Amino acid sequence: MRGGSAMPLNAERGSSTRGAVRAAAGDQPKKKTDFKRVLPEVWKLVRPRRFLLLFGLLLVFIKSAAGLVLPYVTKFLLDGVFAPHKPQLLLPLVLVVFVATTIQASSSYALTQLLSKAAQRMITELREQVQQHIGRLPVSFYDANRTGVLVSRIMTDVEGIRNLVGTGLIEFVGGIITAIVAFGILVKASPRMTVVLFAVLLVFVFILQKAFKTIRPIFRERGKINAEVTGRLTESLGGVRVVKGYHAEQREAEIFSGGVHRLLNNVISSLTATSLLSLSATAILGIVGGLVMFFGGQEVLGARLTPGGYFQYTAVLAFMIAPIFQVVNVGTQLTEAMAGLDRTMEVLSEREEFGDPNRKIQIPPLAGQVEFRDVRFAYDEDKPVLHGISFAAAPGTVTALVGSSGSGKSTIISLICGFHNATSGEILVDGYDLAAVDLASYRSQLGVVLQESFLFDGSIRDNIVFSLPSASEEAFLHACRIARVDEFAERFDEGYATIVGERGVKLSGGQRQRLSIARALLANPRLLILDEATSSLDSESEAMIQHGLNTLMQGRTTFVIAHRLSTIRKADQILVVEGGQIVERGTHDSLYALGGRYYDLYTRQHGIEENLFLAPGEGDVEVVS
Repeated sequence: MRGGSAMPLNAERGSSTRGAVRAAAGDQPKKKTDFKRVLPEVWKLVRPRRFLLLFGLLLVFIKSAAGLVLPYVTKFLLDGVFAPHKPQLLLPLVLVVFVATTIQASSSYALTQLLSKAAQRMITELREQVQQHIGRLPVSFYDANRTGVLVSRIMTDVEGIRNLVGTGLIEFVGGIITAIVAFGILVKASPRMTVVLFAVLLVFVFILQKAFKTIRPIFRERGKINAEVTGRLTESLGGVRVVKGYHAEQREAEIFSGGVHRLLNNVISSLTATSLLSLSATAILGIVGGLVMFFGGQEVLGARLTPGGYFQYTAVLAFMIAPIFQVVNVGTQLTEAMAGLDRTMEVLSEREEFGDPNRKIQIPPLAGQVEFRDVRFAYDEDKPVLHGISFAAAPGTVTALVGSSGSGKSTIISLICGFHNATSGEILVDGYDLAAVDLASYRSQLGVVLQESFLFDGSIRDNIVFSLPSASEEAFLHACRIARVDEFAERFDEGYATIVGERGVKLSGGQRQRLSIARALLANPRLLILDEATSSLDSESEAMIQHGLNTLMQGRTTFVIAHRLSTIRKADQILVVEGGQIVERGTHDSLYALGGRYYDLYTRQHGIEENLFLAPGEGDVEVVS
């Protein structure tokens, strides 16, 4: 910063922050599924398809009613055909059963086609919704959640919607309706016997209710464990070169083994619980069968029930009991589904960074004036990172940030990018308070070149036009020439259509960085961030891309973080950051002449005896004590 007077920048540390970062999903405490939160959200998903579900219920009712025909005609077969010996009635009864069976099979087929496909479409829509929402969440959310956990939230947790919209729930509801109809038939046939059996079944329903309260947390925990295991596996596979480089295959295998065994223990716990439910169901079935035999026998012997009526009773009883036993399977599926959807709703309840009502200003094309005014920041309330940062960067100038690791350089860059909001103070861009600026309009004028260039597993062209998909062929080739991508891309057989591999593994570090520079050039940003863009390269690669960087910086307000201090000697101003404060500022020559912290950093890197530059000039220096 030229022509500035010295001023104190030390101040008291900020005592509060605008919000702590949420804990990672894998570290959150166990809790039960919040049905009060999930059910309204489920209704939002189901509501557009409510008429389809009602039609599904109608089909289930038709299917169930047709299924009741066979047990219902048993009484007529025994008492109306066999006992009075009327063979002429046999064929009509058989035809009735045949028609009922055809109706039952047809309605079952239609039900599966309609609801199963509808459930799959809803799963797809929910995945799209969750992915889009996660993509709009702030960087702090990604800092607190592992990639694999988020992948599990998007791909696995939403699967449960199948059991809520598909045939499982509808058939279960239809089964309940059938049970009610069957209960009416049973009461009419033998009130005394039905009341006794119903009391026994109520006991079983009470047991089911208690059991599902135990099972719900198990399924929720399973989702969390599965996300953790998937997350670690994703990281391990993505970092396979690091794993193999340190011969850590066995260590990773042990970590994965521990995770899958935790998952196994969880599954075993759920299987134990469901097995006990099955045991209870079987026991109840035996008790019911014995009671029917005892009381039914008394009814028949007392001439209050015919043999045909007895067989009809037992056949219809199965239709009343079946839905109750179906609870064991469907209830388990629904519990798992609700737990997964609860985790999904946790993500969807996160506030989007673009949804901040305070960010309403649509920023016009930038000139590039950036100013920090007494900015303080803390990721956690009790751990301040920046303490009263103040500086100004004029349009078209280059501002370099130097300092030891952890000094706060990257945090300053994150604030410029709008990844976080300052705890206190102001960040102004062309006079606009960045905290009130619409991020979409701002970031569309921002370009970033990182130390480790991230490339997608696509072609060279795909990775470059990622910043501006609508770019013309002329603009694309121009960016490639300036960044010297053409020097290696055109030597490949497939040219710019060459696939770079996951994270660009098929390219060298210098080639990946040149793609990153071309991508930024194509975007034509007004503000440019170079975060240690050349520190990981060898001297030859650095020399090859330095021309591209110099071209990229022309006419743009640029912020540079560089460990290799020789790359920032021509910066308009250098800010030396230590302990979250700017301790020195000025040009390279003036700071070197000062013999302070910058001098120590530079000479430590290049050697005190090195003399690769002219004598220090008379540039202004600002020292902060």
